[in-house]
Amino acid sequence: RGAPERISTEPLIESVKYGQIIQEHLKNSFFILTFMVNIENDMIKVKGYEFKRFNTKLSSYRRAVQIQNSIIKLFRKIGVPDEDIEIPLQKLVIRTAEASIEWWQEGYRLFYKYNLAGSFISNLHVIFKLLELQIAEVEKGDLTLDDFLRGFSEDDDVSEQRLAARKLLGVDEDCMDFTLISKKYKVLAMKYHPDRPDGSLEMFKKINNAHKMLKRELE
Repeated sequence: RGAPERISTEPLIESVKYGQIIQEHLKNSFFILTFMVNIENDMIKVKGYEFKRFNTKLSSYRRAVQIQNSIIKLFRKIGVPDEDIEIPLQKLVIRTAEASIEWWQEGYRLFYKYNLAGSFISNLHVIFKLLELQIAEVEKGDLTLDDFLRGFSEDDDVSEQRLAARKLLGVDEDCMDFTLISKKYKVLAMKYHPDRPDGSLEMFKKINNAHKMLKRELE
């Protein structure tokens, strides 16, 4: 009998090496994707401005007071007296709650609230960063004071109008998810479009106005 045929292990070794390369490539791709997602999740976009989210490890009532004082200092730059500014604080700053600010300027009542960042202190941080960026633009002349004020002016019945807009679009009265609001809007806009058999021009206009009002509030 002849010697048994020797089977080469080189293809197997090459396959193992190739498999290791693929595995390493997938591992690196996953790491890069995770890193990019973390970066994206670390940023927040409000009214066309983008900035880093608040570091929740720094959450404390003292820090919330510091943010409050920083906002007041910002308004001094554009001539708003401290006593004309109201920024309510929460004792439990890590609680999920909206933050808000109200102030008087040039005879207008200005108001803004935010609740999409989670905790109260995170929402307060968003308000601070938004005001910081916009007031900086006012100081540089890139944004007029009138345009700045217009972005925060409130009609006396604006809250009721926003509630009615949410009801019309079929979302909860406290809904702040503009993506969800837009989805509901598109369904209704298609349903009531004047070109459709059961369409209604009047209802179509109402739906559009409701969507525009909530867009101004949330974007």
